[in-house]
Amino acid sequence: MTLIRTTLSAAAAGLGLALAGGSAAWAADPPPTGPLAAIAAGKLLLEVRAREESVDQTRTATLTDPADALTVRTRLGWETAEWNTLRGLVEVTNVSHVGRQRFAVNTPGAATPPLNGADKARFPLVNDPDTNELNRLQLTGAPSAAFHLTVGRQRVLIDDQRFVGNAGWRQDEQTFDAVRADAAVGQVKAVYAYVTHVNRVLGDLRDWESDSHLANLAWSPSKSFRLEGFVYALDFRNSAANSSITGGLKVTGGAPAGPYQLGYEASWARQGDYRRNTPAYDLGYWQAAVSAARDIYSGKLDYEVVEGNGTRGFTTPLATTHAFQGWADAWVQPLGGAKGFVDGLKDLNLTFETKPKVGFGPFEKPTLLVRFHNFDDQRTGARLAHEWDAQVQAALTPKLTVAVKYADFERARVTPAGSAAPPASRTKVWFTLEYRL
Repeated sequence: MTLIRTTLSAAAAGLGLALAGGSAAWAADPPPTGPLAAIAAGKLLLEVRAREESVDQTRTATLTDPADALTVRTRLGWETAEWNTLRGLVEVTNVSHVGRQRFAVNTPGAATPPLNGADKARFPLVNDPDTNELNRLQLTGAPSAAFHLTVGRQRVLIDDQRFVGNAGWRQDEQTFDAVRADAAVGQVKAVYAYVTHVNRVLGDLRDWESDSHLANLAWSPSKSFRLEGFVYALDFRNSAANSSITGGLKVTGGAPAGPYQLGYEASWARQGDYRRNTPAYDLGYWQAAVSAARDIYSGKLDYEVVEGNGTRGFTTPLATTHAFQGWADAWVQPLGGAKGFVDGLKDLNLTFETKPKVGFGPFEKPTLLVRFHNFDDQRTGARLAHEWDAQVQAALTPKLTVAVKYADFERARVTPAGSAAPPASRTKVWFTLEYRL
């Protein structure tokens, strides 16, 4: 935290001098063309997101009270203009709760109290702790349109974030201390990142020290076909159980068919132990989906399989997991072990979405989405649970959006012998207001 405060103080002082004195001085003198001019010609970054999250997990769990969390996230930063092909960015994040903390943060288990106090153990999880953090501090160089190099704390979003993302649903997003290179030659795009630190969503105390490599190569010869290959070698010094090496392929594409736009995607991957951080294992992943859209309506049928051997499951510890396997986040395992479900999962899900062309009162550009998940045990085939998700989102102004979101996860009443027990049933409701400058 000392390093962060020092860095922020220096950045704030530099930006303040540039902003306070720059405009008056340049009115009389020719504008400078150096790095100070690039700073002053930059743009303000501001986002404010207020969210009410309610969680009822009392039906089949030992938790006695429902959780209720009202939190506000504020991001404030500055991105410079380009100077000698370089561009800088600094951004800080504050997350604060409003009112009483009637929720637990990252409870590893019954023997370990929540991070926000032992008295919160009777509440379900809402992993949005109070925090003040340096969210991003990066320098990007672009010597040509075909090559970009970014150094520092940054977002790393690869493809649909199924394996690497920013976990942006949580109030304190996940960012990476990394060196990242992006290259493009014709129809081929490549991404490589070396990650030394994972700035996770639970504040500084639960960050991961990393010696990890992320590589992704994509070839897009046409709109109807895109082939992607990837290798993610993850080594976390203070979370060895989540270390692994994963390699795989993905194909996506689409084409019009009369009034419809059709799409498809399919993925395959294998995962194993890496650098002897875990006992030897070899687990698979595959996914296939088809989609169709016409005018304001769209639908998608998706089937995803992540394997498990009864001891551990296929893991995606750097993914934006909220977007997959249900919004209730029931399958996100607590700290202390690997994040995958030990028996693996079969997730068959169906999504329907519509975007009406007319608003309703003050609500513009509304989006309505409904999704259903059916979860089975991959190793034994047993039925584990199902989940309903729904969301209504609309714009109040061009910069202010409102959303109401719902998730209901219901575990099977009986778990067959030999199958791992599924997580407890839970219902979650969110109300969100978000402003973006």
